[in-house]
Order: sequence, then structure tokens, then C-alpha cells
Amino acid sequence: MQRFFDIVFSIVALIVLAPLLIPTAIVLKLTGEGEIFFIQQRVGKDRKMFGLLKFATMLKDSPNMAMGTVTVKGDPRVLPMGSFLRKTKINELPQLINILFGDMSIIGPRPQAERCFLAFPEISQNAIIQVKPGLSGIGSIIFRNEEDILDNPDIDRLKFYDDVIAPYKGELEQWYVKHHSLYSYFMLIGLTVWTILFSGSHLYKAVFSDLPKPPRSLEGIL
Repeated sequence: MQRFFDIVFSIVALIVLAPLLIPTAIVLKLTGEGEIFFIQQRVGKDRKMFGLLKFATMLKDSPNMAMGTVTVKGDPRVLPMGSFLRKTKINELPQLINILFGDMSIIGPRPQAERCFLAFPEISQNAIIQVKPGLSGIGSIIFRNEEDILDNPDIDRLKFYDDVIAPYKGELEQWYVKHHSLYSYFMLIGLTVWTILFSGSHLYKAVFSDLPKPPRSLEGIL
């Protein structure tokens, strides 16, 4: 049933959002490096790799520069229009095509580049690959301000990601896989829309009271 809703929602969304997607593609073609899409290999269901689509918001060689696949606030690799697209999450909308083709779902663990996927504990990795990755999910909602969290010159950002963020994200995705159902699917779609409209909201805590507790170093930040 989830696959049925994925197909319906992705088709409807692509049609409804066409007046936004087409102008965005034109502007990207005429600015920055002239690239419309950024395609990166991500880990999918059953550990199969697939090409994840995004609107291009960073320099083409970004994965081989500085922070690699980890992005921070004010990242110098971000293109002129990239900050707006990333902040509004418009850059993620081409993944509706990934959903239509069956590589992804509307809801699921966020698909990770292999380097970030391997930062998850092994038990989390084994859980994540049981389901399709998602355009949104519990990890995306809770870590909606991840770039701001990493915007701290007093920490080793990659180490903080690997030692603090990745393990907790892994716990959240394990929670999702355990509670994977149409109920969580629709509730997380609703919470995604709510979070976009009210970015400071923590409504997810009231809806899902049994979520894993964040480590002390993330308390008061998320």
C-alpha cells in the first residue's frame, strides 16, 4: 500500500509543483556552473546504490573538497542560489522522480552517501537497509537544522558528526523501521509539512512519545 501512495503522491506533486520546478531549473541553468541537477550515489534498500537527484546547490567537485559529504552553515561550496534552495528544501524536490522510479519512498530513512552511511553503528545500518530511503522521515524532521548544529568552529565537525550525530540518527532510523506502518507514514508526512511551516515546532515529541532520547551533547539543540 505504501508503494501505491508513493506513486500517487509523487505524480500529483510533480504536476502541482511544475510551475516551481521548471523556473528553478531554468535559473540554475543560467547561473552558477550551469548545472541543473546534482546526482550522487546513495545507499538504498538492501544496500543497493542508486543515483539520488537534487537541484544543484553546490560546486560540482564539492564531495572532494573540505568537509566532503557533510555540509555546514555558510559553506563556501554553496552556489549563489543554493542557500535559498537548501533552506526551503526545494533542492530535494527532484527526488520525487526517484520515488516514482521506486528507488525511494515519500517517508523513510534519509538516503546517505556511503561515507555517512558507514558512520552509523552496524546495528543501525542493518535496520536502515530493510526499507526504502525517504524524501523525509523522523531523522530529517529532528535534524532539520543540522547545518546550524555543525556551525561551530570550536568543534571538530567531522568527528562530532561521526561520534554524536550519526549514532543518534541511527537510533532514530531504527525506531522508524521498528514502527514502519501506514500510520507512521501518514503521520510523518503531516509532521514534515508542519515542520516546514513552523520550523521551531517540536510537535513530533507529542505525536511520537517513545522516540529515543538524544545524547546530552544534543539536548537543547534539536
